[in-house]
Amino acid sequence: MNENIKLIAERIAGLRDIMEITPDEMAETLNISLEEYEEYERGEKDFSFSFLYTVADKLGIDITDLLTGESARLSLYSCVRAGEGLKMERRKEYKYQHLAYIFKNKKMEPFLVTVEPSDVNAATHKNSHIGQEFNYIVEGSMTVFIEDETVTLNVGDAIYFDSKHKHAMQANNNMPCRFLAIIAK
Repeated sequence: MNENIKLIAERIAGLRDIMEITPDEMAETLNISLEEYEEYERGEKDFSFSFLYTVADKLGIDITDLLTGESARLSLYSCVRAGEGLKMERRKEYKYQHLAYIFKNKKMEPFLVTVEPSDVNAATHKNSHIGQEFNYIVEGSMTVFIEDETVTLNVGDAIYFDSKHKHAMQANNNMPCRFLAIIAK
């Protein structure tokens, strides 16, 4: 398994221990079995964005702390140049760039997300996390699945939804789709 995954898993386990949160509590928060949670904590499974976001919230830390092992320090402003966002490739189809990873005490998490075309039906791999989400399409087209609803978005289209509901995105026309995702806590 990827060394970065192992490091993130170690951070999760260490912080959970320090905060005296049991693996059972974490599994319940994530709505997964204890066995599955323990696989994540051992670094045997890759993390979805939803998993990391929910864990960071439960631990009372920023998602950047989990990903890098360092806390954000800036509080006046954060400027991230094109292509220099903190890269997160949690799943083959999804590539994230965190656009404010060095700003502390964020009220929202901005990402530039690329969804690659896939033969897998995204509607079968939905995730959920706390907060609300805004997505604005900057390139390509994608279908968004929220619970039983399906919405197709093209360049310039936007969608806003409560991300506690199961959701997934799928690129259309066998082409990647890039969108700005802003997740409010």
